[in-house]
Amino acid sequence: MRYYPVNLDILNRKCLIVGGGTVSTRKVITLLDCGAIVTIVSPDVSEKLLELAGNGSITWEKRSYLTSDLDGMFLVIGATDDEELNRRISADAEKNNMLCNIADRPDVCNFILPAIVNRGDLVIAVSTSGKSPAFAKTLRKELEKQFGLEYAEFLRLMGAIRKKLLSEKHEPEAHKHLFEQLIKSDLVGMIKSNRKEEINFLLFDIIGKGYEFENLMKTKVR
Repeated sequence: MRYYPVNLDILNRKCLIVGGGTVSTRKVITLLDCGAIVTIVSPDVSEKLLELAGNGSITWEKRSYLTSDLDGMFLVIGATDDEELNRRISADAEKNNMLCNIADRPDVCNFILPAIVNRGDLVIAVSTSGKSPAFAKTLRKELEKQFGLEYAEFLRLMGAIRKKLLSEKHEPEAHKHLFEQLIKSDLVGMIKSNRKEEINFLLFDIIGKGYEFENLMKTKVR
């Protein structure tokens, strides 16, 4: 296995994207979803990027790339159709010991981006190590059918239960059997079909009083 799987916390971290086309737009949206501070460098950008720059969601430097653009950045993504420029970005990033991804060019990246299924806090990443992005995309589509939006709600609920249990000074290891029971139950199915009464009965049966679905789902869990 060549690549080391990892999930990066990029909340409030400065990220640079060079290029303003369709690929760049997809990368920007994903970075913003993860809370990154995004700067785009490109003479031209897509309508979506223009909109994001207009409302202050991103910074757009309307010009060609400069090596100094990397200063203070956490990571850089090259998404241009200029092979020479992409390789220059990669070389500059390497000199600065920066995380660098060049779209569709795994040979000049020090990290690659998997196909992603995103259901709230459930993130399923599919990687073929750069060998077949098309196959990764196919697998992603299959997983999207298998894991619906109910899994996002399920994880919100599990996180709220865990937070409440910990606030009551329970040891984390003592929760293990409770969560195992919840996972083995039809809780996901109940959430999918909005069977709140059954959910509350299940929570009472496994955990006890004070764990009502509606109240738990109001809990803010970081």
